[in-house]
Amino acid sequence: MHLSARIVRLELEEPFTIARGTETEVEVVQVEIAHDGTAGMGEATPIERYDESASSALAYLEAHADELGNDPFALDAILERLPLEQFAARSAIDSALHDLCGKLAGLPVWRLLGLLRKGPPTSWTITLKDPDAMARDAERASDGRFHRLKLKLGGRDGLDVERVRAVRAATGLPLQVDVNEYWSLDEALEALPALAEAGVQYCEQPLAAGDPNGMELKKRAPIPIYVDEDCHTLADVAECADRAHGINIKLAKSGGIREAVRMAHAARALGLGVMLGCMIESGLAIAPACQIASLCDHVDLDGNLLLAHDPCPGVELVDGVQLPSTEPGLGVHAEAISGSR
Repeated sequence: MHLSARIVRLELEEPFTIARGTETEVEVVQVEIAHDGTAGMGEATPIERYDESASSALAYLEAHADELGNDPFALDAILERLPLEQFAARSAIDSALHDLCGKLAGLPVWRLLGLLRKGPPTSWTITLKDPDAMARDAERASDGRFHRLKLKLGGRDGLDVERVRAVRAATGLPLQVDVNEYWSLDEALEALPALAEAGVQYCEQPLAAGDPNGMELKKRAPIPIYVDEDCHTLADVAECADRAHGINIKLAKSGGIREAVRMAHAARALGLGVMLGCMIESGLAIAPACQIASLCDHVDLDGNLLLAHDPCPGVELVDGVQLPSTEPGLGVHAEAISGSR
């Protein structure tokens, strides 16, 4: 198999702000794996929080291009040969191989995996702003396209509860919140009852990853706690059961579809809820996640919808649900890559 890769810059429709900062554009790495005249594609969305970058992902891909072998269906063997690092790059390889296998078999990936096409509706992200601005954004988003809203909190200005209340006054849509590690235990215990009164479905990652107060918060929280930064791969799932009611799986963290499926089943066995999240990325990275959305309770796959222009169409938003294509593979129409090995 022959691997090619390139760095691509994606521009956002408008600035995207969370507790850690604001983005107006992101760099991803798009990957193509060719075999016997057929090519599969994937996209790496490196996460700076985990010391990954487009450059480090590209370097990983180029360094291990010769280790793929000649059998695209030998996914476990291929991934076991690759170092357990640069998980966004591993995810791109995993996605490209699934795309390639689906095309060779003539089946969409969700059928190849024996899964349903349709998962839960995706949430739409309301980025961190002042309460009135978030309420206006929520009102605009309540136009029928989306059936859930996810609010970014963690402003550290004492206004997070007011943000939720302002949004609740502006919309009747179900609400979820994501704090991105920016509350202390005391802040969480003070805020969560008000969020429960506002009908918030769950709170994502209120405490810093590894915070020893996680178990205490789980016991006392009036709404479910989901963890994101605490949960990367299958090895983390069991420990998360002590500090959360559910986990947020992202392909860029797990290293791809295969590990994500293992995580979902492990979470179920431990009585945990399962959420499927994303980064800001094109349809080429959202599509692999859509293939396994039916395994999840909650879906947050709006990354491609935040872009000024999605260069890789193939995912369709239908009645609030991000549906994968019925075409073979991932069904994404992306420009072929050439130049890198």
